[in-house]
Amino acid sequence: MSDVTAILTAIEQGDGKASEELLPLVYNELRRLAAYKMSNEPAGHTLQPTALVHEAWLQLVDSPSQSWQNRAHFFGAAAEAMRRLLIARARRKGRQRRGSGAEHLDVDQLEIASPAPDDQLLALNEALDRFAAQEPKQAELVKLRYFVGMKIDEAADVLGISEATAKRWWVYARAWLFHEIQETQKGT
Repeated sequence: MSDVTAILTAIEQGDGKASEELLPLVYNELRRLAAYKMSNEPAGHTLQPTALVHEAWLQLVDSPSQSWQNRAHFFGAAAEAMRRLLIARARRKGRQRRGSGAEHLDVDQLEIASPAPDDQLLALNEALDRFAAQEPKQAELVKLRYFVGMKIDEAADVLGISEATAKRWWVYARAWLFHEIQETQKGT
């Protein structure tokens, strides 16, 4: 049993000091994964990897009913927390772009910009939700790869599957999500 799994077990059994031991063990890995994900964000974004890790951590530990079965379950929950934070940020930015309290402008004077990466993130999130309803395990792989930035071997280890299985799931998930996003864009 890894140190992380042992501490998670202690937390579940009510050891108050165990949660203080967990953050130092997982912080560097969470920080590295958040930095990887944030490196794909456009220049000028306001969310930093440290802030993403801290916000995700607060969501993880503030849930009194939360218990983690093992390291894979914990990192899956961390990936989901980071995903929710990035999606919420993209939605807030989208509301601001659509005029949330802004002064009304003459449309003829506006320049139309190309779709922002936030639009792509929201489209992926919606498609991923539909995918998770059909293929929950493969959707977890996508979350770990895309939102946390894990490599195939790391995600396979967290999910407790072989690297070959993770590669097959990744190819399938990417194809499914690409097709779903394309179909959704055709419909709009």
